[in-house]
Amino acid sequence: MRTLTRVIAAAAATLACTAALAQTYPDKPIKAVVPFAAGSATDQIGRAFAQKMQEALGQPIVIDNKPGVNGMLGADAVAKAAPDGYTLLIGTNSTNAALKSLMKQLPYDQDKAFAPVAYMGSVPLIIAVNPDVPAKTLKELVDLAKAKPKSINFASASTSQLVSTEMLAGMAGIELTNVPYKSGPAAMTDLIGGVVQMFSADFAVMLPQVKAGKVRGLAVTSTKRSPAVPELPTVNEALGLKDYELIAYFAMYVPAGTPADVIAKLNKAANAAASSKEVQEKFAGIGFAVEPGTPEDLAKRGATETAKWAKAIKDAKIEPQ
Repeated sequence: MRTLTRVIAAAAATLACTAALAQTYPDKPIKAVVPFAAGSATDQIGRAFAQKMQEALGQPIVIDNKPGVNGMLGADAVAKAAPDGYTLLIGTNSTNAALKSLMKQLPYDQDKAFAPVAYMGSVPLIIAVNPDVPAKTLKELVDLAKAKPKSINFASASTSQLVSTEMLAGMAGIELTNVPYKSGPAAMTDLIGGVVQMFSADFAVMLPQVKAGKVRGLAVTSTKRSPAVPELPTVNEALGLKDYELIAYFAMYVPAGTPADVIAKLNKAANAAASSKEVQEKFAGIGFAVEPGTPEDLAKRGATETAKWAKAIKDAKIEPQ
């Protein structure tokens, strides 16, 4: 009986602490881990959301960039953080859908390490080449690659960038050579400099360089043309493919075990940010599509996306590392 009484007392104390945490949360600054480099789309979107969310929460949200291994290093840091709502993950399809299919082993359980908070939005990618590449269209680039297999190098610093290009290569019947980078901005620098010939990246990284004429945009990876760059065809249009589509998405997570009331407060603040005129106008030019919803909505989307990316990675014949 004494043992049972101690167990019940301990459980009651835990519930009391959890309730107290939820009532006072947040009472100190919150850290949002961005698992990609400063200047990346994840970083830009994460910072915009953080700025709006801290207005609703009444505490600063500090961005902490932890790039590396397609977002794995930053995700791992959040997976191992205290489940108290003071460490957030600005996750992507890389960290929360594709990594388990790209890596032979992760330092955390991708399906169980995180609790979903809110879906933030999605963006398509632009496939581009260095201006010195003698291809004015995606069809011409494919023809070049067919004439000289593996002669065209492409950059990748995230799952979206890698899989979008490998999917294209597989469906078009060409062989390309991947050059991995730690960050999208670094890969872009080398594309402009001619170190690599090809790069598929989100609008935030790619569109300004296309508009400035520093790289040549060839196609977008969505199924519809983007209003931000209507002159670029879709991959489907450019190559006559029916089933090609790949978009990058962004979502917020916390460590598993975070109290439901804390998650609810974060979800409300994140949805308010997604619905704000400031965020929508800021990213309208990069084709950012928001879709506010519940944590349960994000959980369902995560399961669907994980299966989708597993198939895409398998079809692209990408071997786990």
